[in-house]
Amino acid sequence: MKKPVDHFPDVLPSGASPSVPALPGTAMLEHYRLVRAHTDVLAAPLSDEDQAIQSMPDASPTKWHLAHTTWFWETFVLERHLPGYTRFDPDFPFLFNSYYESLGPRHPRPQRGLLSRPGSSRIADYRHYVDRHVEALLATLPAATLNRIEPLIRLGLAHEQQHQELLLMDILHLFSQSPLYPAYRPDWPRPDAGRPGEFRRHDGGLVSIGDADAPFAFDNERPRHRAWIEPFDISDRLVTNRDWLRFIDDGGYTTARYWLSDGWDRVRTKGWDAPLYWRRPSAARGWAEITLRGLAPLDLDAPVMHVSYYEAAAFAAWAGARLPTEAEWEIAERAGLLEQAGDVAWQWTNSAYAPYPGFRPAADAAGEYNGKFMSGQMVLRGGAFATPDGHTRASYRNFFRPEQRWMFSGVRLARDIAEGNGNGERRRASSSGTEEFARDVLEGLSRPAKSLPPKYFYDAPGSALFEAICATPEYYPTRMETALLTEIAPQLASEIPDGATLVEFGSGASTKTRIILDTARQIRAYIPIDISPAALEQARQRIAAAYPALDVRPVAGDFTRDMVLPGMHANDSLIGFFPGSTIGNFEPNEAIAFLCTAKKRLGNRAKLIVGVDMVKDTPTLLSAYNDAQGVTARFNLNLLTRINRELGGNFEPGAFTHSAIWNDELNRIEMHLVSQAHQTIRVWSHDIRFRAGERIHTENSHKYTPDSFESLARSAGWEVTRSWMSAAPRFGVFLLDAEAT
Repeated sequence: MKKPVDHFPDVLPSGASPSVPALPGTAMLEHYRLVRAHTDVLAAPLSDEDQAIQSMPDASPTKWHLAHTTWFWETFVLERHLPGYTRFDPDFPFLFNSYYESLGPRHPRPQRGLLSRPGSSRIADYRHYVDRHVEALLATLPAATLNRIEPLIRLGLAHEQQHQELLLMDILHLFSQSPLYPAYRPDWPRPDAGRPGEFRRHDGGLVSIGDADAPFAFDNERPRHRAWIEPFDISDRLVTNRDWLRFIDDGGYTTARYWLSDGWDRVRTKGWDAPLYWRRPSAARGWAEITLRGLAPLDLDAPVMHVSYYEAAAFAAWAGARLPTEAEWEIAERAGLLEQAGDVAWQWTNSAYAPYPGFRPAADAAGEYNGKFMSGQMVLRGGAFATPDGHTRASYRNFFRPEQRWMFSGVRLARDIAEGNGNGERRRASSSGTEEFARDVLEGLSRPAKSLPPKYFYDAPGSALFEAICATPEYYPTRMETALLTEIAPQLASEIPDGATLVEFGSGASTKTRIILDTARQIRAYIPIDISPAALEQARQRIAAAYPALDVRPVAGDFTRDMVLPGMHANDSLIGFFPGSTIGNFEPNEAIAFLCTAKKRLGNRAKLIVGVDMVKDTPTLLSAYNDAQGVTARFNLNLLTRINRELGGNFEPGAFTHSAIWNDELNRIEMHLVSQAHQTIRVWSHDIRFRAGERIHTENSHKYTPDSFESLARSAGWEVTRSWMSAAPRFGVFLLDAEAT
């Protein structure tokens, strides 16, 4: 398979190799029989009705594939090399010519599914008729003539094999249109899974690209030529469904900055939100995938398939990587760096489909083979599970339009090597964010007192669980802070200058944000900062819908780090907003560091509104972090589920329990996960041992007095200019001023 159109010359292509030793006539005949028989085997599970339908213009009915491949043998072999041959049916050249302008008019491609006649039995007769004549030709031609036409026979066999894969692509697309999701073959082998990919280094240099000595190669694989390649990393395995779920959960399909402009237009106009054949039969059952086995639960460790170039490029951007060029792919394959190279899924490259230096299309029908398709398409390399054995090679160039995704297409990542980075080591093939996550997890779990950073609670499921915590009757902070903000909103609004920009650290459910925006109508812009792109996009949509005149500029990132705020000018008035007592999650030194960073980011004329939980009686505190419904426990345990999903962990969440304790000495609630047994957990290819009763410290929630928080703020260069306290259980809102210090 090379592309969804058929492009094979009626003369010997320039890519064929007449110098290759000829196959004996008997071997050529046997090869022909095997390849042709395999096409019939692939069609055998299909009913006559299955074989007649065309699901879209890019696809073709099965019976058209069966007839078109037969037309090739009849037109290019029998009519030219078997004296006295009589065509099976004089109407078939019009019906089954694919695109050859030089061979006369043809039936329009989008209307192939309207050909109820000839029927399947008539096409089967056609195949048998042509097979008998080709077999007779190969059995009787003199050796010299066989040697001369051998490249044409090889071309015909390659053409047949391409249509074998196209047949499977097209029938899968057809079956995906049915609400029954029928199986092509229930026993079809499952896709290759296995370990996560690791980046492998290639030093690049001056290399040779293209085919030189294969028994057969298409003309687009030549001429072999030299190319200079900078050092690069390439993943030895393909991106998995598990990786793609992370991309979805982190707002991959809702965040424009990952996408090329044309790709983003496709996302919006076509409603893309997952690979082509992913389905969600029910929320409880999770994702499923339409396969040749029918609708099956999504195998998280299998390579993702049926994604467009636009999706592949967006995923790579999200992952902090890129797609390899086709030259990088080829030299990495020849160097033995790649697994899953040619037997799982075709791999998108960053290379546009274009002629190699020195390529010249033939002046006759052979020129229609490749030259006229070298525009508007992207190259894929490798091969797929549906590609016939022996069909491809390291130099093989597949190509499709960037929006197409019904082929068996997957993703392999690559990345540039920064100066001084890499000494041939193997590194995980994932985003820099994932590597940081892995590093933090391994560092925390390797300590004598195990811990995990609380910022990793907030993936999409974790963010949703936190919102559910806020609605529990025991969790007073949200309730008390919301009531207090509503009461003091006019006073806060009076502190906000005209034309100010509100910068929120953590986007949340936007309820508290709207209290400020509803009262302080003079705010002209809103910048939410959140580590979860999915939560951020939801917040953006909510605020933009409620305040259409407000300039909303979301920023995805860790708000504890310094970053440039978008669209800012030197004289802008910035108001920071940090509700929810999130500052209590920091150790005191971390809280001071955050407040210093916030002051640097917002400027010396800024103000900062901070929500802070106050010290109070222990029973009230403990019940707030151990609610009767168990929502907080699920929130805590979700961190283990995230590690499993994103880092290949094998935590069994049921083997850990949630624990919340009050540390009176440090004035903080501590959340822990407690191991219920001796166990060994594997994370990111590392073994972590737990004793029964051993704890993972996952979060702190420091509580303050008015004096202790004022002292903390002053240590970071802020002055508390106003403060308000709720009724019991007490919660405080503090207004900090950078200019007052």
